[in-house]
Amino acid sequence: MEILNDLYFLVENIARLTDWRYVVMWIIGGVLIFLAIRFDMEPTLLLPLGFGTILVNIPLSGAIGAEGALTTLFNAGIANELFPLILFIGIGAMIDFGPLLSNPKLMMFGAAAQFGIFFTLCVASMFFDIKEAASIGIIGAADGPTAIVVANKLLGSDNNITGAIMVAAYSYMALVPIIQPPVIKLLTTKKERLIRMPYSEKSVSKLTKILFPIVITVIAGIVAPESVSLIGFLMFGNLIRECGVLNSLSETAQNVLANLITIFLGITIACQMQADKFLRPQTLLILGLGLFAFIFDTAFGVVFAKFINLFMPKNKKINPMIGAAGISAFPMSGRVVHKMGLKEDPQNFLLMHSIGVNVSGQIASVVAGGLILNFFI
Repeated sequence: MEILNDLYFLVENIARLTDWRYVVMWIIGGVLIFLAIRFDMEPTLLLPLGFGTILVNIPLSGAIGAEGALTTLFNAGIANELFPLILFIGIGAMIDFGPLLSNPKLMMFGAAAQFGIFFTLCVASMFFDIKEAASIGIIGAADGPTAIVVANKLLGSDNNITGAIMVAAYSYMALVPIIQPPVIKLLTTKKERLIRMPYSEKSVSKLTKILFPIVITVIAGIVAPESVSLIGFLMFGNLIRECGVLNSLSETAQNVLANLITIFLGITIACQMQADKFLRPQTLLILGLGLFAFIFDTAFGVVFAKFINLFMPKNKKINPMIGAAGISAFPMSGRVVHKMGLKEDPQNFLLMHSIGVNVSGQIASVVAGGLILNFFI
């Protein structure tokens, strides 16, 4: 009798595969894995996410549910925003704010590139309620952890659009080398892309590097109190890096901690990619709005740099491509701009400028997330 019950269960489970939605989600998971392996597109993010998508879309999957391992991890690390915040410690430990501190005006471009978040919020509000629109707008920051925190705080962890928001945020981070170059080329001329920006490295004192994360945390906390946990964990990681007495902890945060949390984060996000939650018409709309936000952030950064050039002397023009690095996808966006500069002119080194803008975008995106929480929570 027990054998018959097992056989019936097997047949019933196989019959569930006639639901096309499972097959579609397997294909989506396979595409994410393919992009990670074949094109090396942020494999630490896309591969766990893709495999997790397959896991949770196996009929009657034991990975999810009240006793499922992925559900347990989700409740322990994402529903309460713990994983994204811990990951920020690792990201902070990786960031060198030296290029930004030696040229503080680059902070303007990081701030300008966040405009797309608020513009998309206004557009999304025509299709979603205001909290959902705000959560969708933050995709434009190209900052997965911030997107998770904002969406969870505004919407709660149990809703039908968080999965799409998370997938869009992380996917577009991985697709930076594909999305940004066409936008940059469309908005710049050959002459503008050839502008050289000499880099004279100014000495930044150790005291300045130590004080910077502390001061930024206090200022951001006053301007946007809801950003304290986000900016605080990021800057704590940077303080570990710069203090000079916690080198072993800094290395652990940059490597072991960041890699471990990224693995857990990627595979756990897949809990929100169950077929019945993900395959909805509004998912495509969210992905489209997220791409719109991402493109508009990139575009506004470039346009802002072109605007600044109107007031700059001829020999001090800014290469407008660096404005695109103001999104938070660190260090991918900074590298994309650098490679585009080298492609136009092998002697044009924009890396330090673009990375300076990129790290300012990391700070600005977190503050933008905090402002959204302050407005709508």
